[in-house]
Amino acid sequence: MKVPLSWIREFVDITASAEEIGKLMSVRGLALEGLEPFDSPPGLPPDGSLRASREPDVVMDFDVTANRPDCLSVIGIAREIATAYQLPMNPAAIAPGFSRGIGGGNAAGGVPVTIDEPELCARYVGGVATVKVGPSPQWMQDRLIACGIRPISNIVDITNYVLLELGQPMHAFDRARLGGGRIVVRRARAGEAIKTLDGKMRTLTTDMLVIADAERAQAIGGVMGGVDSEVSDATSQIVFEAAWFNPASIRATSKALGLKTEASTRFERGMDRTAPPRAMARALELIEKISAGKATAAVTDVYPRPHQPQTVPLEQRRIIGLLGMDVPDANVERILGSLGFEVQSTLAPPMDAAGAPARHGGWNVLSPPWRVDIHRQVDLIEEVGRHHGFEHLPATFPGVEVAPPPSDPRLARDRRMRNALLGMGFSETITFAFIEATAAEPYLDDQPPVTLANPLSEKFVVMRPSLLPGLVDVLSHNRRHGRPDVRIFEIGTRFTPAGETRGAAFAWMGLGTPDHWSGARRAVDFSDVKGVVEQLATLAAVDVTFSEAERPFLVRGRAANILINGAVVGVLGQLAPEIGESRDLPAASEVYAAEVNLDAVTAAAPIETRRAAPLPRHPFVVRDVSMLVANTLSAESVRGTIRSAAPSTLVQVREFDRYEGKGIPEGSVSLSFRLTFQSPERTLTDDEVQAAMQTIVDALTRELQAVQR
Repeated sequence: MKVPLSWIREFVDITASAEEIGKLMSVRGLALEGLEPFDSPPGLPPDGSLRASREPDVVMDFDVTANRPDCLSVIGIAREIATAYQLPMNPAAIAPGFSRGIGGGNAAGGVPVTIDEPELCARYVGGVATVKVGPSPQWMQDRLIACGIRPISNIVDITNYVLLELGQPMHAFDRARLGGGRIVVRRARAGEAIKTLDGKMRTLTTDMLVIADAERAQAIGGVMGGVDSEVSDATSQIVFEAAWFNPASIRATSKALGLKTEASTRFERGMDRTAPPRAMARALELIEKISAGKATAAVTDVYPRPHQPQTVPLEQRRIIGLLGMDVPDANVERILGSLGFEVQSTLAPPMDAAGAPARHGGWNVLSPPWRVDIHRQVDLIEEVGRHHGFEHLPATFPGVEVAPPPSDPRLARDRRMRNALLGMGFSETITFAFIEATAAEPYLDDQPPVTLANPLSEKFVVMRPSLLPGLVDVLSHNRRHGRPDVRIFEIGTRFTPAGETRGAAFAWMGLGTPDHWSGARRAVDFSDVKGVVEQLATLAAVDVTFSEAERPFLVRGRAANILINGAVVGVLGQLAPEIGESRDLPAASEVYAAEVNLDAVTAAAPIETRRAAPLPRHPFVVRDVSMLVANTLSAESVRGTIRSAAPSTLVQVREFDRYEGKGIPEGSVSLSFRLTFQSPERTLTDDEVQAAMQTIVDALTRELQAVQR
């Protein structure tokens, strides 16, 4: 809101400079955004009621928040400044001198007004004047220009001048161009059109309010007038309009039409229902002061449902409790009274030690009609606090808790997992939790996705059910930028209808070992990612096993479930080529990935602290065994049979060879295992080891129909 300082001084006798005023008001909730030089015009109306100063003037640009439409006016800003400087307002500037003929209902000789929609238009004031249209005085034009409004004619300039001064939007009709000589406030008819003052034809809908005559719409209520009744040089008699319109209706109409005006900006924030008569009186007064015509007593005021002001109780103890400082009773009453509130002390005051009333217990506060933002006690306390000055808050140290709350144990777990993956050569990524619906579909596991009610775009429609879609996109980005060898991971939250879980996922593309002259190049394979999962399981102090898995995003036969105590906690395998291709990843790029539910891993981990065991004092014994088994059996099944049949001295089972081809019967595969035996108490004998080996071979032969090679 731009306003010259000289205009403010007509309402409050403030001697401080613009810089001083701006500095104080910025900490009173009315921030000053800038200052512009302005030369005050020397011209005055005949009666000299507007004081002009030949001293250098300045335009002050205030930042008015959306909840304070009363400050979109000179009088509103002046009221705030008067309260901050503890100065009275100028009564002559507040109350317009013209008041004759403003009463209730349709006045004789005035324009008849009918309100068909009192919910959308609660009050309509119409005034009539005989005018001679021409340019407005230079002082008025200069003030409008300083506030960012282009002068048009004396009549239109008066409506804009009142808009800036009192905050009440107004409009002027050419009375001769009103069909039937009457005004009807109604909803627009379906398909009804009107050509507005900006020269555009606009088609209206039935939820929009129009100001019409007996025949057609002449203005869009609260937004903009129409050209059919526009004031021109030939106009001899006008009808001034000042009304109250429903804020929600004006906001919806302005948005639907893409039409934002000074009037709609004020109406959609909420206006003072008692302001239209004052604005009308001021406009009629200005017509005579600038010799633009003669006002008549024919003023119509249709107000079917008078608004009842709201009374809000204010307790002294609540002021202290919310602000953290004690505001004297006299200051509370002065601040609220200066802002236009009616303050009455009604609550019983507490007593002092002598049995006399110590101070007010509280007040009943009647809100002024222009303060549409006041609804609760806390709103009043905010007014008291900002004008008493938050700089008066006592300096205190923040409270310190005896013991800080315990940290989330998941943070330490995630940190350990992160450090382990970084140590294995992976780089951490952070991807969006919102992804495309098509990207999430392969990972849903027959569950519906968690969708967003108001997504930013089609790329952010659902919450990710897995961390892998984001990792695949990161791989695709790196591959497009010439990086074929990538290891990445992410630790984050996944979302399903059942709730949120924390997970760790990693993806590996390209070489399985660093490219080096000392060895041959080798691409990453299933065993590499399986080894990473086993390392993470060791870190979490859990034993994992693997079983065959089928997932739509993994290659069949190269996918495995990760199990702890028989429960699935994750999955690993080779990414299906079609999944990569759908995310712009070349089909030739083999990607291996894994994802683990960290919450399930933590739940299965032992509670007791891990302890170090002494190094074995007795030697170990290694034996190899090769078995022919059906190629439909998994290596995990063979290892499980070996462990169940072996004695407790078997400490390690490792598969070191797998062969299919010449010399191997069709439908079979040769698996070679290296078994390590060791006792913590003594050295094992060959007979003991051989007996254990025979027991293992017998179990494989009996349970899996295996044949020893």
